[in-house]
Amino acid sequence: MATTHLIKLSVGTENVDDLAQWHATKRAQTADGLPRHVTRMWPKREAEILNGGSIYWVIKGAVQCRQRVLRLDEVIGSDGIRRCAIVLEPKIIRTQSSLKRPFQGWRYLQVADAPRDLPEGRENEEALPVALNQALAEIGVL
Repeated sequence: MATTHLIKLSVGTENVDDLAQWHATKRAQTADGLPRHVTRMWPKREAEILNGGSIYWVIKGAVQCRQRVLRLDEVIGSDGIRRCAIVLEPKIIRTQSSLKRPFQGWRYLQVADAPRDLPEGRENEEALPVALNQALAEIGVL
């Protein structure tokens, strides 16, 4: 079976540490202690996502990290509407920075198009500033 990933904007997040802090706060509010992102739409490609897929986070215009998707849980909101809780592994894996234009909701991300994980020892590097990242991409360096 094939694997596919999700990609999502991390709105209001300044950097990967902010995302980690937000997840730590949300984890304290869940029964199993796992971070989750609740979304209105249920992925039709659920089996492919659960076959080793991750959610790639776009922070400040660039994909900067990912988290492995553990499961999808049904959540019924106080308004009675069914939603999907994307339950995530707590570990945040930093990736090579990859520019991404804004979009709404989440999108599928093919394995071949996903940024690579940063090598061992480079996980704590700050992402390149967006303008520099763009300039390097335009001349074909990234």
